[in-house]
Amino acid sequence: MSERTEGYASAVVAIAQAEDVLDRVTEELSAVGRAAAENEELRRVLTDLTVPASRRIGIIEDLLAAQASPVTLNVVTMLVGAGRGGEIDAIADEALTLAAATRGEAVAEVRSAVALTDSQIARVAEALSRASGRNVTVHVVVDPEIIGGLSAQIGDTVFDGSVRTRLDKMKERLS
Repeated sequence: MSERTEGYASAVVAIAQAEDVLDRVTEELSAVGRAAAENEELRRVLTDLTVPASRRIGIIEDLLAAQASPVTLNVVTMLVGAGRGGEIDAIADEALTLAAATRGEAVAEVRSAVALTDSQIARVAEALSRASGRNVTVHVVVDPEIIGGLSAQIGDTVFDGSVRTRLDKMKERLS
């Protein structure tokens, strides 16, 4: 993680805290970061500094205006305007970690093949809190390659109960 990324993430957290929308902004920023990471065309436009900043910002405004909070919209347009469109995912990850730290929690990135309900997220958070001995904020990433089950990472610790991993282990045993 670069110092610059940490600086932007700290600024995002400070702004969101001041506006009392920290959880919403970090979740929305994460969604934007994932979308940019997963969509080649969007990533290219947001990172191409030969594309005028006003056009890059206009694209963000068109994509987010109806869905995201005004704070998230302002943060993302600021990042894109500053030429940091390619770092949104990393900045979002660091902002999630900083936001959790302000609450005395750790962040668990949980990968699932499907979206989880609020009650499922609560059960996963409780299980991960017991397993790690820390309060855990769950950040769900839908990843169809998981096939089924879950994979969770808290810092350097990975809890992998995905069907993909189980199939890979079975394949190793059979070969």
